[in-house]
Amino acid sequence: MQAIDKIMSMNILQLRRSFKEQMHQAREQAIIIAASRLMGEKGFEAMTVDEVASAAGIAKASLYKHFAGKEELCAAAMVHAVERASQFLSGLDAALAPYERLKALLRWMLELQFTDEMPLMLSRNSGLAAALLACEPYQEALGRLRACVQGWVEEAQQAGEISRELPSDVVVCALFARASDPLLTMLRDRASYSDPQIVDWAMQTCLAGLAARP
Repeated sequence: MQAIDKIMSMNILQLRRSFKEQMHQAREQAIIIAASRLMGEKGFEAMTVDEVASAAGIAKASLYKHFAGKEELCAAAMVHAVERASQFLSGLDAALAPYERLKALLRWMLELQFTDEMPLMLSRNSGLAAALLACEPYQEALGRLRACVQGWVEEAQQAGEISRELPSDVVVCALFARASDPLLTMLRDRASYSDPQIVDWAMQTCLAGLAARP
């Protein structure tokens, strides 16, 4: 009987620990999502930790139990952004040709600029750049994403759809650069064109420069 009671007590402790860990992870995810949205709206420099805590519905002190500071928090949000892109790629129809997958990725990155979500890449002059260089999870996630996209680029080059004169990593950088390209917001500010038109033209100007020449 004592043995049964001991086993039951251990099971209860494990359940409590598991629930506590789940709550911790759920709170951390809520913080990251709030930070991602605020970074998309305001940018890294303008966003504050107080705003993130308020958006996540927690006390500022509770936020610091998960992240040491603003840079660590925002680096985690960038990891989330890259993982979200990887999930998008894995959800594409396996029957799509590599070039069509690249076009789908490009459109997704462009359309992301018209939402409140954080873009896939930040501009090079962002105050977060140094922290991201030192963030191993971000660099590893971005490396996997780049490798996948570069593989599709090379296949599209072999198929004659993208210029072989361009190194494949140059093409990857050109595609990713569109994630922080000011062209879209510049055109949107003119209030002369619809969002779908702007996205279509941005894709045309990018893909035309990458296309294989006769």
